[in-house]
Amino acid sequence: MSGQPLRPSVVITTYNWPQALELALEALARQDRLPHEVVVADDGSREDTRAMLERVATDYPVPLRHSWVEDKGFRVSLARNRAIAATSGDYVLLLDGDMVAHPRFVADHVWAAKPGTFVQGMRVLTDEEGRERLLSHETDQLGFFDRGLTRRRHTLRIPPLAALSLRTTEGQSGNAIKTCNQGWWRSDLVKLNGFDERFEGWGREDKDLAVRAFHAGLKRRSLRFAGLATHLYHQERHEEGASPNDGLLADTRATGRVRSPLGLDRHIAEFAEHPLPDLREVG
Repeated sequence: MSGQPLRPSVVITTYNWPQALELALEALARQDRLPHEVVVADDGSREDTRAMLERVATDYPVPLRHSWVEDKGFRVSLARNRAIAATSGDYVLLLDGDMVAHPRFVADHVWAAKPGTFVQGMRVLTDEEGRERLLSHETDQLGFFDRGLTRRRHTLRIPPLAALSLRTTEGQSGNAIKTCNQGWWRSDLVKLNGFDERFEGWGREDKDLAVRAFHAGLKRRSLRFAGLATHLYHQERHEEGASPNDGLLADTRATGRVRSPLGLDRHIAEFAEHPLPDLREVG
């Protein structure tokens, strides 16, 4: 990027779980390499989330912004697009609000970033005990031998293995695509027109973005043994299997579509003219 340091913006989604979001924000504040900013993509949370954000913002180390959309069901594509439009960095890390990042999370993603690609990270899975250990602040991070984990191999941060296993792949597969831990060049998200906001209700908006990226010639880099983040257990709101958005995804695959027909460009001008305030400066 013209010799300039990368400016990674974190876009973190949330919906009515302020305790988890606060823990996730605390983890981002402890990063060895701080993000350029953190933008919360809020899919319609109650006022207690806003109150928590204003409290956390008082001594937050980087700009903290809150992008909120009205609660009209699961509209994470819209929520993410508005938050992405509000970012000012040149690289966007997508993270879910129930993901607790390792202290080297941002630095690892910056290391893995490469033009012409997006980065797919992994997640450490907790069970109910592990979740409570983190939420209660008994510990800041769960390691390989700690109780409360269900996917231990993803706790291992081993930079030499990360370098060996960081592979670039291409193709139409949407397998292992999860936007709970991803890195994208902002300019690529603009070219793809972000997420397709026609995707409402659970499912497939993440795979749709990846398939359109493949159509555009972008490749996926799979990041293992680095870029770690721990998922706080919760009961899933959906069942694996069919999604009401399967037809939209099938159409994307069949047509070779690259740009979302209803996406990011709806919001770019708004935030260029009226940037989201830094909550550290509000009140």
